[in-house]
Amino acid sequence: MNASTDPVLVRAASAETLQDGATSLITLLADSSRTQGALTANRATLRKGSPGAPAHFHTRMTEMFFVLGGGLRVLLDDRIVTLEPGDLVTVPPRLPHAFAPARGEEADVLVVFTPGVERFDYYRLLERVYRGEATVEDIKAGSERYDNHYCASPLWQAELAGE
Repeated sequence: MNASTDPVLVRAASAETLQDGATSLITLLADSSRTQGALTANRATLRKGSPGAPAHFHTRMTEMFFVLGGGLRVLLDDRIVTLEPGDLVTVPPRLPHAFAPARGEEADVLVVFTPGVERFDYYRLLERVYRGEATVEDIKAGSERYDNHYCASPLWQAELAGE
């Protein structure tokens, strides 16, 4: 086998898991460098009450959410949908979106980006911010590198305020 055709196998027991907030975990599955740029994948585990991810968009990649368990609220520009186990949604480039567990629920979600962008260091940065070892300014400085651009969403703010 050669590096361009090797399959990527990630065993659950050896996957790196990060805590990016008091109520959320990110399990790193496959970054772009491992998949020859095809995709980046992680598993998001969001406990009840987790704020999830704030409104943002990507310029170069589509993001896919597949709900493994629980329920997930997803902002899709000017509407909010709730996904249940087995549901999937794709978010095209430049579409503002956000996500959090459905009210009173947890969410276990497979998240895939395509084409892949190196994002594992972004998730590690989120964990460092949570631990007080980095700042929000560090996140802003990495917007282009990680293709993660935060934006305002009054609709999403109202949704989270209604909890």
